[in-house]
Amino acid sequence: MADYLVRATAMGDQIRAFAVTARDTVEYARQAHNTSPTVTAALGRLLSAGAMMGAMLKNDTDVMTLQVQGDGPVRGLTVTADAEGHVKGYADCPQAMRPANAQHKLDVGGVVGRGFLTVIRDMGMKEPYSSRVELQSGEIGDDLTYYFASSEQVPSSVGLGVLMNHNNTVAQAGGFIIQLMPFADDDTVSMLETNLKRITSVTDLLRNGLTPEDILTEITQGMDLKTGAVSPVSFQCGCSRERVEKALILMGQAELDSIIADGKGADLNCRFCNTDYHFTTDELKKIRAEIR
Repeated sequence: MADYLVRATAMGDQIRAFAVTARDTVEYARQAHNTSPTVTAALGRLLSAGAMMGAMLKNDTDVMTLQVQGDGPVRGLTVTADAEGHVKGYADCPQAMRPANAQHKLDVGGVVGRGFLTVIRDMGMKEPYSSRVELQSGEIGDDLTYYFASSEQVPSSVGLGVLMNHNNTVAQAGGFIIQLMPFADDDTVSMLETNLKRITSVTDLLRNGLTPEDILTEITQGMDLKTGAVSPVSFQCGCSRERVEKALILMGQAELDSIIADGKGADLNCRFCNTDYHFTTDELKKIRAEIR
């Protein structure tokens, strides 16, 4: 089944909810970046969250960027998403490893470490909106739950999970974001808290084959869930040879002259999809000639 995202409301719009299945998206990232199992889990969680937070954007041209920077061996994770379900991302140290944690699970918190989560919204204005919070656990879900409460003043519950196969490919990936609206009453809050306490982990839900609709139904039992729009999710990078050529032009005449004089051409890499672009010296000369 292709990756997709579901939007929903419950209790007469007192709750808004998102859930996503992202196995193919996370597996694409794993293959593109050759990530270790623990980094696959960390990046996969952030990609799943990015897809859902992208769905919160108001305009098709808006872009959401999530950056995790920690003192753990992965050092950093970056994910960018738009309102159309397109996400992309990378890890600073894709092969970072950590022993299993005390629960004998992949130690995402350990590989991320202590640090900060930064959320950047580019809405086409002069300056993007940026907010940074301290990481609470490095497990990504906990950190985003804290971000929503402290930076957006929206009580939320964020659950994310990546389930790996024995051969280290991705078996399942996805998650949910549940948010209380400002007018939610005490009964709604109490019911939601009770339902959330029954959820052991997102990986357990994924292991049991629950779809995004099933996950939201499980979380909002007895709360009059109404599912809305369903949209596809995929790993999609906007890089191209033409865009890289424009980047070379922006380097300026002096820098291009230096590269041309070296006689080895130029090799550039897109960090998001790990695609390499090679330009011969003759191609660089043609690009140099376009600078006025």
